[in-house]
Amino acid sequence: MSATLAKGINSFKEVLDAPIASFFSSCVHCGLCAEACLFYTETGDPKYTPIHKLEPLRRVWQQEYTLLGKLGKMLGLSKPVTDEELEEWKPLVYNSCTMCSRCAMVCPVGNDMTYMIRKMREGMAASGHAPAGLVSATTRSVEIGSPMGIRLPAVKAQMKHVQDDTGIEIPMDVAGAEYMVLMSSMEIINFPEYLAAIARIMKQAGKTWTLCSEAFEATNSGIQIGASDIAKVLVQRVVDGAEKLKVKTVISPECGHAFTALRWEGPNLIGRAYTFDVQHILEVLDDFRSAGLLKTSGFEEARLTFHDPCQIVRRGGLLDQPRNLLNLVAKNYVETKDHGKMNWCCGGGGGVSAIEEAEPLRLQAFKVKKAQLEETGAKTLVTACANCRIVLEEGLEHYHMNIPVVGLTELIAEHLKEGE
Repeated sequence: MSATLAKGINSFKEVLDAPIASFFSSCVHCGLCAEACLFYTETGDPKYTPIHKLEPLRRVWQQEYTLLGKLGKMLGLSKPVTDEELEEWKPLVYNSCTMCSRCAMVCPVGNDMTYMIRKMREGMAASGHAPAGLVSATTRSVEIGSPMGIRLPAVKAQMKHVQDDTGIEIPMDVAGAEYMVLMSSMEIINFPEYLAAIARIMKQAGKTWTLCSEAFEATNSGIQIGASDIAKVLVQRVVDGAEKLKVKTVISPECGHAFTALRWEGPNLIGRAYTFDVQHILEVLDDFRSAGLLKTSGFEEARLTFHDPCQIVRRGGLLDQPRNLLNLVAKNYVETKDHGKMNWCCGGGGGVSAIEEAEPLRLQAFKVKKAQLEETGAKTLVTACANCRIVLEEGLEHYHMNIPVVGLTELIAEHLKEGE
């Protein structure tokens, strides 16, 4: 056994906790999880069945922690996990799983396949079987501070552009501010209108806020690749920045896995509670709405629908907030057939959008989203995740669907009453 394989197998053993043992023990092999996975429904290939993607991890569990498994291993009746097998499984664990948790919603015994995939990726990364695209993104996150290689000068340049366009000063490193705003690399480079929207909304609401020069990036590549030690480092940067500035609340941007990493996994990763609150931008905006601090005017005329980002809605619980906000600015809003907790993933979460070799499969899986949108007759698609937004735009372009995709924060800002 190679040293890297041994490291990976040891990682498998380390992550095999009580929940995973109970999940494997209770699986009734009903196949319902397959029908909930867009990679299976759009290909019909049984290898994309969610529970099947976990087979190497299941076998390590069986061989190491069950009586029959230990006996089978001793008698040579159960083959050991090999490097070749893990390489074969790499596309299943990374390319064809966005960790969207739709499969977990339909499991009759409540097995959380997303939790198990997240843990399995620990062993895959440790054994050297993570995709090159995710490895590069994670390396840049650790060494540079951003998975896309964004440095502070690029952030300051965008700040200047926004200040010039809006006439609103973009604060940085302001101690004692109520809110510390994070951005993903995609918002910094692809969607600078997000920062402009934040500036306008905060000004109208009368709130103090700031960016942090030492912690402006929200994306956590450690969660995506499956490396808890790296995920901890990236969370700690945000914690250090927020505590240094003594802010009350850190705002996670329109980014799904950033929210998961900071809000739900962060305290466990660093081993203590935060001294500040963490809210997704949708929560902050909905709080402003309920407090009467969002003053809007006019409504969108086009028929529009909303794409529920998996990590924000299904796993994050923010189901009502985006709809409350949409009702402020849209009268011709329609839901997709499967929406809310059961919405179909865009196909690019969990790091899939960063894996170049996964693109053909991702575009094939996008057919379920294509059909979902066509059924609504919507002329505009709104979402609240920058990664979803890019993946949706790519899928719509691929299938020649002329539907613009806009961010919800940006949409709200466009309807703010002038002078208020």
